[in-house]
Order: sequence, then structure tokens, then C-alpha cells
Amino acid sequence: MSKTAAAVLAFVGLLLFSIPMSAQLNGLLANGNAYVGFSYGQLTNIVNKQSYKGWDASLELLPFARFQHLGVMVDGSGFYRQGVRQYQVVAGPRLFTDAGRWRPFFQVAAGIRRLNSSGFIWSPLVIDVGGGTDYKLFIKNFSWRVQGDYMRTSYASNTQNDYRASTGIVWRF
Repeated sequence: MSKTAAAVLAFVGLLLFSIPMSAQLNGLLANGNAYVGFSYGQLTNIVNKQSYKGWDASLELLPFARFQHLGVMVDGSGFYRQGVRQYQVVAGPRLFTDAGRWRPFFQVAAGIRRLNSSGFIWSPLVIDVGGGTDYKLFIKNFSWRVQGDYMRTSYASNTQNDYRASTGIVWRF
């Protein structure tokens, strides 16, 4: 048997066996969603408040069977402006409810921000409080998200109050 035929046979075998396995694992794996979208932020570059454009992505898992409206999320974002790059990763709980095609949510998270401004690197703690809503699209397992966040950091005993608005596509699994 040639290597190509063996590879095709292995691929077909894995494909055929993965369908029944996914049905058996459906109740064992946590449900959740993945989001990716465009983001606009009013962020403080040490002391100057500036507008930034970038991306936002998050992963939410729903591991608690007893608490049906509580999820755990990890959110990452990147913002860019000439000579400045800001990245942020936060994690925390997300409360949500289902109201027809709408799924409003509220989240509180903490994490780290990394700011690189012309070679100066600063990595403060960030507190993120926000919320938004998902609107279920007509395509199965997909929604559209609109989200707003307040982010607080501190540097040299000064507090930076930043804001972010995001929108993008959500895939539910």
C-alpha cells in the first residue's frame, strides 16, 4: 500500500469515527462561545488620552451546570496607533441571560496590559468592567456582538480611565 493511500485511508477512518465520538462527548465538554471583532478605544498612553483602533477576541466557557447564567471568560485585545502598541489580556466571570434572540451580559475581569510606546514598555494591572449583547443570527450557532468596557489602570500614582467599544461575530459551541 502506498503512503498516499494509507494517508487517505487514515483520514477517512478518523473522519468516520469522529462523528459518533462527538455525539458521545456532547454532554461532557463545556459549552461556550468564541468571539472576534473590531475594537475602538479611548486609551491613556501614560498621561495622554488618545484614540486607538484594533481587535478584540474572547473565549467564554459555561462549565457550571448549577449556575446556568454564569460563564468564565478570557478576553484579549490589541490597539495600535503610530509608534504605540497596547495589548491586554483579562479573565473573569460573565453573567448573562437569554431573551429571545438577544443575550445581554455583564462581566468583571482583571489582567495585565502591555504598552509599548516608542520603546518605553509599561505593564500595569488592568480592571475591566463591561457588558454588551449578542443577537442570534439566522445562521445556526452564530451571533453578532456589541460590547462596551471601562478599563482602569494606574501608573505613578495616577489613575487612567479608559473606554473600549467592540463589535464582531460570535460562534457558539
